[in-house]
Amino acid sequence: MGTLQIDILGTSFAIQAKEDTAYLENLLAYYKQVSEQIEKNTGLSDPIKQAILTGIMLCDELYKEKKKNSETLGKPTNDDLFEAEKLTLKMIEKISTVL
Repeated sequence: MGTLQIDILGTSFAIQAKEDTAYLENLLAYYKQVSEQIEKNTGLSDPIKQAILTGIMLCDELYKEKKKNSETLGKPTNDDLFEAEKLTLKMIEKISTVL
């Protein structure tokens, strides 16, 4: 179980989570990076608006990744096809040997 002290967008609080502290710190660092990029690109200084836009941007990333993964899930890669071909040839060879 990890703990994390959060100091961002004018607020400060601590959390505990099942993940380890290093993982939580990486999440916070990434959140801060996205938040700072939004502030830089939009000029927003209102922390509530920054937090909302940051959340939307992170949801967008997550949604796109999930969509990409679901589209590729089940589609064989070239390595999969090569392995399947090798196994098929081995089975044909064994069948031929038995016959």
